[in-house]
Amino acid sequence: MQLFAFGINHQTAPLLLREQVVFHAENMVQALRDLVDRQPVKEAAIISTCNRTEVYCHTEEPAQAMHWLAEYHKLKSQNLEPYLYQLPHDRAVKHAFRVASGLDSMVLGEPQILGQFKDAVRSAEQAGTLGLLLNKLFQRTFSVAKTVRSETEIGASTVSMASAAVRLAERIYPSIAEQAALFIGAGEMIELSATHFGARHPRQMTFANRTVERAQHLAERFRGRAITLNDLPSQLAVHDIIVTCTASSLPIIGKGVIESALRARKHRPFLIIDLAVPRDVEAQVGELDDVFLYSVDDLGKIAREGMDARESAVAQAEAIIETQVGDFMQWMDRRELVPTIRALRDDAERARRRAVEHALRQLARGDESQQVIEQLSHSLTNKLLHAPTHALNHANQDDREQLTNTLRRLYQLK
Repeated sequence: MQLFAFGINHQTAPLLLREQVVFHAENMVQALRDLVDRQPVKEAAIISTCNRTEVYCHTEEPAQAMHWLAEYHKLKSQNLEPYLYQLPHDRAVKHAFRVASGLDSMVLGEPQILGQFKDAVRSAEQAGTLGLLLNKLFQRTFSVAKTVRSETEIGASTVSMASAAVRLAERIYPSIAEQAALFIGAGEMIELSATHFGARHPRQMTFANRTVERAQHLAERFRGRAITLNDLPSQLAVHDIIVTCTASSLPIIGKGVIESALRARKHRPFLIIDLAVPRDVEAQVGELDDVFLYSVDDLGKIAREGMDARESAVAQAEAIIETQVGDFMQWMDRRELVPTIRALRDDAERARRRAVEHALRQLARGDESQQVIEQLSHSLTNKLLHAPTHALNHANQDDREQLTNTLRRLYQLK
């Protein structure tokens, strides 16, 4: 049972590469089916977030699965491989437990990753690529993450990316209450960001989304207003802080539109926080004067400041995970024995049926029942002991002692 995980994350790969291997939610099911249909992969699940893209699979040929990742995203394998981590067997189990528990996140202890794991499981179930091994792995992963969060302080006082965005804004503006904030997108990250900014009571809060109904829902909640993405060119200039996080595969804000907005603002500065991967804002925007552009990686550095309160819980969390990894590997080892145990039981069952059928024929022709039972018991005993005694009698000198000790242990002989 070959468990293997591989991928890239914020620790191994730059944002420029991470955004090239993102799997969008609408394409995830097809991607999973493509992997399992075209490669020697029995099971697969993919976790794709702004910080990581990871593939968990059940395969005997990991190299082909890793080649698929590059091929699917139209990248050369040699350009991706230096950034990939490869995690076989117990290392894959430990990694899954650590990630879900918030130990491998850009922000130590952040809780969003657990929901992203559950999204990955739902996609794999929908694609039909979640089998016994991965289902067991992820169910155990959820249990371990719950234990870590309930028995340690790993999530205490977590500085989220959303709160880091507010902290950044407070470094640039004397008072957020005097600024107008624009939120682009309507997902969980935008909702969290709006919640944190809303607590500082910005002068105005505007929500832009491709579907205006979703933007309107947020606008009503935060007493703001809703616009569509088509309204952005005319609306950017009236906002001071822009927080964007959409699922677009291409940038939605280019250098040209920001230049126009700056002219309309008479070059009053913009703070733009791009939490999307792939990025929503062209990188060239950051080259403009009067623009402070920050990516998800920049926010991660700010969010990691002052984590001492949670660092003390890491050792305790790691100890819990080590124990759980051992338990899961024992389960995997037992699963490896299932075919042998099944074959042993099947062989014994065939011997039992033949002996019973023979005994029934003897009884049918009138043989004495006690004699039939005696023959039945002798027949079964001889059949079940034939293989071990034959192996012992024909073992060479080097193997005989080990085989003798094994048989004594199996049959509990003194």
